[in-house]
Amino acid sequence: MANLLLNNLLKVARVIVYLPVVFGIVSALILIVFSTIDMLGMMREVFIALKTLNFSASTHLMIVSEIVGAVDLYLIAIVIIIFSFGLFELFISEVGENQNKIKLPPILSISSLDELKDKLAKVIVMVLVVSFFQRALSVKYSGALEMMYFALSISALSVGVYLLHKDAKFKRMKNMKKDSKKA
Repeated sequence: MANLLLNNLLKVARVIVYLPVVFGIVSALILIVFSTIDMLGMMREVFIALKTLNFSASTHLMIVSEIVGAVDLYLIAIVIIIFSFGLFELFISEVGENQNKIKLPPILSISSLDELKDKLAKVIVMVLVVSFFQRALSVKYSGALEMMYFALSISALSVGVYLLHKDAKFKRMKNMKKDSKKA
């Protein structure tokens, strides 16, 4: 009796995982739509600037800021999509499990919770880098100390991205060694 109850609870828990998967995909679509609308608005401003031949520094800053902002939203949408696919594959089933099996790109192929966390962390770091860049565009510097802080911030971000890349390369080499030993 207890075994049957536990099995039923586990089935319900598995169904509950559908909620974050569905809402994650819907959220990602909303972000993509809004980011695309922002990009279309920016393109309208560019066409107006071209038409009036008004290429001021503020126009350049607005164009770059809007593009970076759109990239930021697109990256956040990608984080949510990776999360949704990962949850689906880990807790529900493989995507296209039956005869319609879909070949997923490697970034969406998730086999463990650690792998999902690693992939999410890398994309989140890139979102933070892009967000930092967007905010750095509008900062007004009043002294050398602020410029030094800005340079140190960029250096810290660069080291973080380098270490993430180095970690991914190390893991690939480790997996290649495992695969060669199996053969």
